[in-house]
Amino acid sequence: MTAPTMTSVLSLRALNRATLARQLLLRREPLGAAAAIEHLVGVQAQAPLAPYVALWSRLAGFDPGELGRLVTERAVARAPLMRATIHLVTARDCRRLRPLTQPALVRGFAGVFGRNVAGLDLDAVLGYGRELLEERPRTRAELAPLLAERWPDRDASSLVYAITYLLPLVQPAPRGVWGTTGPSTWTTVEAWLGRPLDPDPSPDAMVLRYLAAFGPASVKDVQTWSGLSRLREVIERLRPELITFTDERGAELFDLPDAPRPDPDTPAPPRFLAEYDNVLLSHADRDRVIPDGRRPPLFAGNGAALGTVLVDGFLRGTWRISRRRGAASLDVEPYRRLSRRDAAAVSREGHRLLRFVAADAEAHEVRVAG
Repeated sequence: MTAPTMTSVLSLRALNRATLARQLLLRREPLGAAAAIEHLVGVQAQAPLAPYVALWSRLAGFDPGELGRLVTERAVARAPLMRATIHLVTARDCRRLRPLTQPALVRGFAGVFGRNVAGLDLDAVLGYGRELLEERPRTRAELAPLLAERWPDRDASSLVYAITYLLPLVQPAPRGVWGTTGPSTWTTVEAWLGRPLDPDPSPDAMVLRYLAAFGPASVKDVQTWSGLSRLREVIERLRPELITFTDERGAELFDLPDAPRPDPDTPAPPRFLAEYDNVLLSHADRDRVIPDGRRPPLFAGNGAALGTVLVDGFLRGTWRISRRRGAASLDVEPYRRLSRRDAAAVSREGHRLLRFVAADAEAHEVRVAG
């Protein structure tokens, strides 16, 4: 098959607009929640409510109740996957992505806890862990004393993390359901979804889907997103199906021939991102979204109270919602002073966010610093 090659340099703004288009951030798309999650190859979900803000920013008429039903009906699942971090994915993707991302979880566990389990029969630990978690979902805190009882001479915390890293697990509902709270319990993918893992998942298909959601991208970008190494051979195998570009630094970028690559001058409205949003974390070279070499802020929260702001397609500040006496306030802290026009657009979008996140508040206020 002859490669559909293309020799062209993509400017930073061209990369930015292409990425925003793939990430559904240039305009809100008329998609259902499950279709959007599958297109995005999952949504970051370490913060349990982050997917709701992520999808609100991307979809026209997004209803949090729709996503909540998908969670409770087990059509989507929260599981450790890419980069060994928790993502919300469709049930089908959970079954096919979990085997592919296993090496990232094995490496993550070994790097932190490997010495603590040296010489231990890990198969026995994992077998017992599976038995406990399929009996009923349990938290890490509930697992620890049960494991300590069986292996009293070992660090119980390391045994717990062996189970939660190395077994294919999910965090079941009510965790991650809008309007409810629930502990971080774990059970197996098979027990929660009622079906086994995909026995023959395709790394080629995974890479193609990454390009559809995050491209154009380099081999290093794909590896950063997935947490996997040695993906060059996958890209080379796919090269005949792809077109290639270079960025302004000369790095080779791969893309799908028919993927959207909007004009670099396409307007990009302000967007409020949730914690750990994938658009900030899924490239080795983050300049396409994050200027000035800035590191993306990694907050710790529930996913619906703080995050980051894109202005003209680039990371320009942070946001935080606070509540007091029936009122909800949104504070936006730009990294640099915004123009009056941009500040007004951010304020309007902030009011929309408040109406979504704090619909029950009697009064809303948006404050843009500077």
